[in-house]
Amino acid sequence: MHYISDMLYWIATGLLVPVVILLIVLFIRALLLLGSFFGQYISIKKVRKEFRTVIQRMTSQNVEEWKTLLPNAKQSPFVDCIKEMVENHESQAKVRHLVDNYEIMTQRELYPSNLLLKMGPMVGLMGTLIPMGPALVGLSSGDIASMAYNMQVAFATTVVGLASSAIGFITKQFKQNWYAQDLADLEYLSDLIEECHEKK
Repeated sequence: MHYISDMLYWIATGLLVPVVILLIVLFIRALLLLGSFFGQYISIKKVRKEFRTVIQRMTSQNVEEWKTLLPNAKQSPFVDCIKEMVENHESQAKVRHLVDNYEIMTQRELYPSNLLLKMGPMVGLMGTLIPMGPALVGLSSGDIASMAYNMQVAFATTVVGLASSAIGFITKQFKQNWYAQDLADLEYLSDLIEECHEKK
């Protein structure tokens, strides 16, 4: 049993470096996500402000004119999807397929936030627990300096893991709201196109 315990201890201790490296990678990814999130927020806010007035003018009678009503938003998947819906409005199956594809795209966009949200606390907890073993060994042998260093590592990994998770949580909440509104609008426009076909 003693050998098994020693083996588990060395395995756990050996995982500290990979865990710390993974935490650093997650934190860098979180910072990059935060930067892109602010850029996306400004872009979506601008498009939303223009689109709120435009959507009131979109009816089943002027489907072919929708493209001219849309705001000139660069790199906006939402606006691009509506333009494709207008181009393919004769095919209801194609319109539904475009809406479904947009929904799949939104799920992919949420993946980095979900990853940080779940992996941050998990890896942070590993980084907290692993140094506790050497810290207790240092305490029992009277090596206060070693214990203090290991406790410092334990607390630092906890903070970094939780910070990464918090960024993932905040960005996920905002993006889910954006995409839910986008999908509601796309479904509404899809219904208008279907209504247009029924009138023909």
